[in-house]
Amino acid sequence: MAVVLVGSSVPSGYATVAPRDWRYTVSSDVSASTPNSPAQPQGPAQPTALYGGQGTRRVTVRDIAAAKGRHEKWPMLTAYDALSARVFDEAGIPVLLVGDSAAMVVYGYDSTIPVTVDDLVPLAAAVVRGAKRAMVVADLPFGSYQASVPEALASATRFMKEANVQAIKVEGGRRILPQVEAMVAAGIPVMGHLGLTPQSVNAFGGYRVQGRGEDGERLLADAKALEAAGAFSVVLECVPDELARRVTAALSVPTIGIGAGEGTDAQVLVWQDMAGLTPHTAKFVKKYADLYSVLGDAAREYAEEVVAGTFPTPEYSYR
Repeated sequence: MAVVLVGSSVPSGYATVAPRDWRYTVSSDVSASTPNSPAQPQGPAQPTALYGGQGTRRVTVRDIAAAKGRHEKWPMLTAYDALSARVFDEAGIPVLLVGDSAAMVVYGYDSTIPVTVDDLVPLAAAVVRGAKRAMVVADLPFGSYQASVPEALASATRFMKEANVQAIKVEGGRRILPQVEAMVAAGIPVMGHLGLTPQSVNAFGGYRVQGRGEDGERLLADAKALEAAGAFSVVLECVPDELARRVTAALSVPTIGIGAGEGTDAQVLVWQDMAGLTPHTAKFVKKYADLYSVLGDAAREYAEEVVAGTFPTPEYSYR
């Protein structure tokens, strides 16, 4: 599979770097050079499916595009450190998101707004070191890209250079198209995010479903605009199931749902929510474990053995 980049015009000042309208469409051509050139070694075969693969290279935007063409659903999880990244990578999760949700689950804030680029870059770098196959996507936090194209490019470049992530994610639709176009033109893969965009929680008046009624038409228009600007995928958060299906059918790039029903191409959850580490979660979260209880029980058992003098035993001591 190979990627065909389709497009023409570019924003002023970026004409020498890349086409404006990147389209991650898939062709069957796998040759890399001229028609008469000898076949090049391809290396170990990569598994077709995104989920569960144990390939020798990272998942790329080309693989994401190919999955859409196969109508293959795939999972994405957040990760904020090398250890959890390694666990999820070895479990076959193809895409890991270093979300600005770290503001709450790592730093203890009550929203995503306070977290900064300086807070997230070290977390993203740790995730990249922990994962060998998964594509690592980093959120651009609130205040790091909205004001201008140069600000967005500077913030995204830090994540690409200092953390070595493979893509970035931004919240918003048509109002941030210049930033998306410029980042894509600079060679930075961009994942969009529409619906309930947590960085705008104060404007929304709280965490609530988005995209009902006429707002749904605006969201659909935003999704199409993001695709035209070059976004390789779009997250849809807390939108009605029927709207998510419409957006998914209208786009040639994958949609990733979180509280958007089953009709999207992929699903994402905050890993602490998925694993039952956070005691209170949204309606759309299914808990696949109860790590809150498991860790609490382990901590209490450890403490009781220390207090009783039964740990450490000779088995855990040096002689």
